Amino acid sequence: MEQVRVRLPVGPLVKSRQKILIIVGPTSSGKSALGVMLARKFDGEIISADSRQVYKKLDIGTGKITASEMKGISHHLLSIVSPKKIFTAHDFVEKGHVLIKEITARGKLPIIAGGTGFYIDALVGRIILPNVPANEKLRTRLLKKTAGQLYSFLEKKDPRRAKTIDQNNKRRLIRALEIIVAIGRVPKNMDVRHPYFDALWIGIRHPLKKLESKITARLRTRIKQGMIKEGRKLHASGLSYKRMFNLGLEYRALSLYLQGKITRPQMFDELNRDIRNYAKKQITYWTRNDSIKWFDSPRERDIADCVRAWMQDRTNDFR
Repeated sequence: MEQVRVRLPVGPLVKSRQKILIIVGPTSSGKSALGVMLARKFDGEIISADSRQVYKKLDIGTGKITASEMKGISHHLLSIVSPKKIFTAHDFVEKGHVLIKEITARGKLPIIAGGTGFYIDALVGRIILPNVPANEKLRTRLLKKTAGQLYSFLEKKDPRRAKTIDQNNKRRLIRALEIIVAIGRVPKNMDVRHPYFDALWIGIRHPLKKLESKITARLRTRIKQGMIKEGRKLHASGLSYKRMFNLGLEYRALSLYLQGKITRPQMFDELNRDIRNYAKKQITYWTRNDSIKWFDSPRERDIADCVRAWMQDRTNDFR
């Protein structure tokens, strides 16, 4: 495959407009495959921006890309931390900035690909993460509440943040409320470009009915591949059902099923519904970013043409 090589600026990010390619879109839209295709064509390495694929052994449930699907392309921030621990947006930003420098130093293109919009916006500076320390007393009190109660609190305190958060993820709900108690509200996205990066944003979107069909088909495939067995192994290795539940979506459903609280058909139906709702929240989140160039298919040649033109444009390399 022909590669387009453009010498990228190397050195401290503060002295240059570092080129980074960002691929976003809802779950099941084809971001991973597109990232590999563009990395092969433009000599890049991929930084995963997924808040759960960062955890070890959360493979089938998260739809983590396999070694064969990577096609020899280096992927970063996959399977780097135990699911018993908590990986934060701050962790992602710190590690992401280091990786961008390292990838650039190798003369390659950093490609950020994933569905966790908050992580990506924090990485490129569209969101400024507040320096709010943990409030253990508040956390202890909030942990006694249900996810529904926490979400109701957040809706009253910050309706804007409530529209984009996973309303069943107690960890994120508690953190959002913790920040609100400290500074009044969760910081909103800034409609500015980070001075350190010349970023090209590529978005993949499908008609809603097509996306929902892909979500359902993908869920069936993951169950056939052994998602339930994966959940059993995680629990047997010491991952509590409480922690599994708090990991959200697939693992929340697995924790309930493995404890006998819901049937297998209920698990499928509820999970299929929740993933569809999550995809809609992702779409809502990204539509506020007018820098994204949207494409209807990850296989369109127009995407490669768009990236090639941006790679060859040197006007924003240095400021």
